Amino acid sequence: MEIKLKIAEALIPGIDCSKPLMIAGPCSAETEEQVMEAARQVASLGIKVFRAGIWKPRTRPNVFEGVGSEGLVWLRRVKEETRMKVATEVANVKHVYEALKNGVDVLWIGARTTANPFAVQEIADSLRGVDVTVLVKNPVNPDVELWVGALERVNAAGITHIGAVHRGFSSYGKSNYRNDPHWQIPIELRRRIPGLPIINDPSHISGKRELIMELCQTAIDLDFDGLIVETHCDPDHAWSDAAQQVTPQHLEYIIKNLVLRKQKVDNRNAVTLEELRMQIDKLDDEVLQIMEQRMLVAEKIGMFKKENNVTILQSKRWTELLKKRINAGMSKGLGEEFVKKIYSAIHEESIQHQKMVMNR
Repeated sequence: MEIKLKIAEALIPGIDCSKPLMIAGPCSAETEEQVMEAARQVASLGIKVFRAGIWKPRTRPNVFEGVGSEGLVWLRRVKEETRMKVATEVANVKHVYEALKNGVDVLWIGARTTANPFAVQEIADSLRGVDVTVLVKNPVNPDVELWVGALERVNAAGITHIGAVHRGFSSYGKSNYRNDPHWQIPIELRRRIPGLPIINDPSHISGKRELIMELCQTAIDLDFDGLIVETHCDPDHAWSDAAQQVTPQHLEYIIKNLVLRKQKVDNRNAVTLEELRMQIDKLDDEVLQIMEQRMLVAEKIGMFKKENNVTILQSKRWTELLKKRINAGMSKGLGEEFVKKIYSAIHEESIQHQKMVMNR
């Protein structure tokens, strides 16, 4: 279902927001000297929006949780000396009040806060009548409904300079990333809310600076509107999230080496692309026809099991089938996780058809 939000043409008033919008700065404001040095170097790269965490929501206590309101004075100095807009995270109404009092231009709602509708509503209520840009990070877990709900609450409070930040999702088990990107979720968000600006946060997805360039390029390839990259003059000695921050020099390398994509092809290549899309449409129709035939066979199996009083789930058969399909798929150049997801969904649908027959 498509969702209509009232979205202003410019995400951040007063600056050029053409793609890709770049936002950069340290994970945390540590000292006034550190903030100002980072700001000067970031500004020299042509960046128009400077980010720094003032309050840091940490998983466990007794670690650096931000300098607090004192750091907002430093951000105000950044604005005055560099003419950049400044951005920081807010997690409650007090943060909103302090940030607005000190002229912060962009507020973002963090992943932990997005997951709490009560907290988001309180922040939204505190923003009524205020003209400020608000970015909403995805919730910690891969739940597009919570993300949509948070955006709706903020927009309903009258905030039209609104966007989403994709920072990845928590996952259980081993992963190459600190937070799994689950790219299909921001893609679904864009389908649900056309025109909503989406910013990618490769720092929090990666957890390590070596992966940031690759993630930035993927986001650009997927037509994201911008990037927010944690940038520190001495990242190895940062007070928080040292491994995922880059130097201004590294950021400059990323900016210079990003390959920007066109959203549309020119007329001379449009025919070729349309022909390829027609091939995809034809193959998709064939896949759906095969799925229809497969479910008809599943219903016959369900009838057989009913007549012979056999359970629907045959765990051994399912385990063997899944292993066989994964191996076959990988031999055809398909990813293991992709094949597993596809056949898990097919198996679930087959069980539903069999249940329908068994309970008829």
